[in-house]
Amino acid sequence: MPLRLKLKPQERAIIGGAAIQNGRSRTEIFIENEVPVLREQDIMSPAAVRTPCERIYLALQLMYVDPSHAADHAALFLSMFEDVADAAPSCQPHLDLIAHCAREGRLYQALKNAKTLLVYEQELLGHVQKRA
Repeated sequence: MPLRLKLKPQERAIIGGAAIQNGRSRTEIFIENEVPVLREQDIMSPAAVRTPCERIYLALQLMYVDPSHAADHAALFLSMFEDVADAAPSCQPHLDLIAHCAREGRLYQALKNAKTLLVYEQELLGHVQKRA
Protein backbone atom coordinates (compact mmCIF):
# COMPACT_ATOMS: atom_id res chain seq x y z
CA MET A 1 0.00 0.00 0.00
CA PRO A 2 1.59 3.31 -1.04
CA LEU A 3 2.30 6.11 1.39
CA ARG A 4 0.23 9.19 0.58
CA LEU A 5 2.15 12.38 1.31
CA LYS A 6 0.29 15.69 1.11
CA LEU A 7 2.55 18.71 0.85
CA LYS A 8 1.53 22.29 1.56
CA PRO A 9 2.64 25.07 -0.78
CA GLN A 10 6.43 25.58 -0.51
CA GLU A 11 6.73 22.73 2.01
CA ARG A 12 10.00 20.82 2.02
CA ALA A 13 10.57 17.12 2.55
CA ILE A 14 13.22 14.46 2.25
CA ILE A 15 12.16 11.45 0.20
CA GLY A 16 14.62 8.62 -0.29
CA GLY A 17 17.56 10.91 0.43
CA ALA A 18 16.43 13.61 -2.01
CA ALA A 19 15.60 17.03 -0.60
CA ILE A 20 12.50 18.36 -2.35
CA GLN A 21 10.37 21.48 -2.14
CA ASN A 22 6.78 21.76 -3.26
CA GLY A 23 5.63 24.49 -5.63
CA ARG A 24 2.93 27.11 -5.12
CA SER A 25 -0.03 24.80 -4.62
CA ARG A 26 -0.88 21.82 -2.46
CA THR A 27 0.19 18.52 -3.91
CA GLU A 28 -0.25 14.87 -3.17
CA ILE A 29 2.49 12.31 -3.78
CA PHE A 30 2.16 8.56 -3.55
CA ILE A 31 5.35 6.74 -2.57
CA GLU A 32 5.11 3.16 -3.72
CA ASN A 33 8.24 1.65 -2.21
CA GLU A 34 10.01 1.68 1.15
CA VAL A 35 12.20 4.78 1.39
CA PRO A 36 12.97 7.23 4.19
CA VAL A 37 10.46 10.09 4.24
CA LEU A 38 10.65 13.17 6.46
CA ARG A 39 8.38 16.18 6.28
CA GLU A 40 9.75 19.66 6.88
CA GLN A 41 8.35 19.78 10.42
CA ASP A 42 10.45 16.71 11.32
CA ILE A 43 13.69 17.83 9.69
CA MET A 44 16.36 19.36 11.91
CA SER A 45 19.08 21.29 10.15
CA PRO A 46 22.61 20.98 11.55
CA ALA A 47 22.70 24.78 12.01
CA ALA A 48 19.64 24.60 14.29
CA VAL A 49 21.19 22.13 16.75
CA ARG A 50 21.86 23.73 20.14
CA THR A 51 21.45 21.01 22.77
CA PRO A 52 22.76 17.49 23.42
CA CYS A 53 19.37 15.88 22.78
CA GLU A 54 19.06 17.78 19.52
CA ARG A 55 22.40 16.24 18.53
CA ILE A 56 20.92 12.81 19.22
CA TYR A 57 17.93 13.66 17.03
CA LEU A 58 20.19 14.91 14.23
CA ALA A 59 22.34 11.76 14.34
CA LEU A 60 19.21 9.58 14.15
CA GLN A 61 17.86 11.69 11.31
CA LEU A 62 21.10 11.24 9.39
CA MET A 63 21.06 7.48 10.04
CA TYR A 64 17.52 7.41 8.62
CA VAL A 65 17.97 9.53 5.49
CA ASP A 66 21.61 8.68 4.69
CA PRO A 67 21.97 4.91 5.08
CA SER A 68 25.16 4.84 3.00
CA HIS A 69 26.96 6.56 5.91
CA ALA A 70 24.93 4.95 8.68
CA ALA A 71 28.00 3.63 10.52
CA ASP A 72 29.45 7.15 10.89
CA HIS A 73 26.11 8.55 12.00
CA ALA A 74 25.61 5.63 14.41
CA ALA A 75 28.98 6.38 16.04
CA LEU A 76 27.92 10.00 16.55
CA PHE A 77 24.56 8.80 17.91
CA LEU A 78 26.22 6.45 20.42
CA SER A 79 28.62 9.15 21.59
CA MET A 80 25.81 11.67 22.14
CA PHE A 81 23.61 8.98 23.69
CA GLU A 82 26.27 8.12 26.28
CA ASP A 83 26.95 11.79 27.04
CA VAL A 84 23.27 12.49 27.73
CA ALA A 85 22.84 9.29 29.76
CA ASP A 86 25.82 10.27 31.95
CA ALA A 87 24.85 13.94 32.33
CA ALA A 88 21.09 13.50 32.80
CA PRO A 89 20.16 10.07 34.18
CA SER A 90 16.49 11.07 34.29
CA CYS A 91 16.51 10.89 30.47
CA GLN A 92 17.25 7.16 30.59
CA PRO A 93 13.68 5.91 29.96
CA HIS A 94 13.48 8.03 26.81
CA LEU A 95 16.96 6.96 25.73
CA ASP A 96 16.16 3.27 26.27
CA LEU A 97 13.10 3.50 24.05
CA ILE A 98 15.04 5.30 21.32
CA ALA A 99 17.90 2.79 21.49
CA HIS A 100 15.49 -0.15 21.34
CA CYS A 101 13.89 1.18 18.15
CA ALA A 102 17.28 2.01 16.61
CA ARG A 103 18.64 -1.47 17.35
CA GLU A 104 15.62 -2.99 15.60
CA GLY A 105 16.19 -0.76 12.57
CA ARG A 106 12.99 1.21 13.18
CA LEU A 107 14.66 4.57 12.75
CA TYR A 108 11.51 6.54 11.97
CA GLN A 109 10.00 5.31 15.26
CA ALA A 110 13.28 6.16 17.02
CA LEU A 111 12.96 9.71 15.63
CA LYS A 112 9.39 9.98 16.90
CA ASN A 113 10.57 8.88 20.35
CA ALA A 114 13.46 11.33 20.16
CA LYS A 115 10.90 14.13 19.77
CA THR A 116 9.55 13.24 23.22
CA LEU A 117 13.13 13.37 24.50
CA LEU A 118 13.43 16.90 23.07
CA VAL A 119 10.28 17.95 24.92
CA TYR A 120 11.62 16.44 28.14
CA GLU A 121 14.96 18.18 27.66
CA GLN A 122 13.18 21.53 27.27
CA GLU A 123 11.30 20.86 30.52
CA LEU A 124 14.59 20.15 32.30
CA LEU A 125 16.18 23.28 30.86
CA GLY A 126 13.12 25.29 31.88
CA HIS A 127 13.61 24.22 35.49
CA VAL A 128 17.25 25.32 35.37
CA GLN A 129 16.33 28.71 33.87
CA LYS A 130 13.69 29.32 36.56
CA ARG A 131 16.34 28.86 39.27
CA ALA A 132 18.82 31.23 37.64
